[in-house]
Amino acid sequence: MERMADEVERAKPDTIVIASPHNLRLWHHIGIVIAENSSGILCASRQSGKSVTLKMKCDVGFARALLALASKRGLPVVGVNYGSAQGPASDMPMDWGTLVPLWFFAKKLKRRPRIVIVTPSREILLHHNFEFGRAIADLAERSRKRIVFVASADQAHAHKKSGPYGFSRRAGEYDTMVLDLVVHNRIRSVLRFDPGLVEQAKPDSLWQMVMLAGVAEKVRLRGSVLSYQVPTYFGIMCASFQRIG
Repeated sequence: MERMADEVERAKPDTIVIASPHNLRLWHHIGIVIAENSSGILCASRQSGKSVTLKMKCDVGFARALLALASKRGLPVVGVNYGSAQGPASDMPMDWGTLVPLWFFAKKLKRRPRIVIVTPSREILLHHNFEFGRAIADLAERSRKRIVFVASADQAHAHKKSGPYGFSRRAGEYDTMVLDLVVHNRIRSVLRFDPGLVEQAKPDSLWQMVMLAGVAEKVRLRGSVLSYQVPTYFGIMCASFQRIG
């Protein structure tokens, strides 16, 4: 994550668009946060009492433009806010899938960018999440802003019998396939993952990676694996995608 933060710093983004599986779970809809702020706290250790906190301003203009473009293309999207319609109390609670990567980035960034939080849907067709990724890329290409897209998620959650989802040999199979796709620059192949494999491996990553594949359809990217570990019942991968050409 430190290495990835260095890469984000070199990109000098004006806006970070982050897709998280742990924010609002909207039935049959992709969520686009149009709040003015997002803030959160994550307890790192109950024993130590330590915690990390983060508050960031949202790029409401980009979020609303994305909502309008995706709606025009017939995608199942909805704008979401929390608290008040605007002002300091318009503050979407920041989930851990958003807070963790942004916390690493915020430590390194000399100039703090604004953020746009989007929430994939698992109930809609994968292709709709893919087309939403294309919409993000189209809007970014039209904008004068420098945009970073983050697909935040853990991989398979069935690596250990003692975990809450039990053990499945397919967890290792799923993670190996994802690693292979990144290494060989075939991220679009996530659209062809067997639903049975996904159900048994229990990842959080597929839907955000499908959005990433949509981005990569419009912007040429080269992927590289920075790390992969299975420290507990779920797999964790950090991968970087750089624009080429």
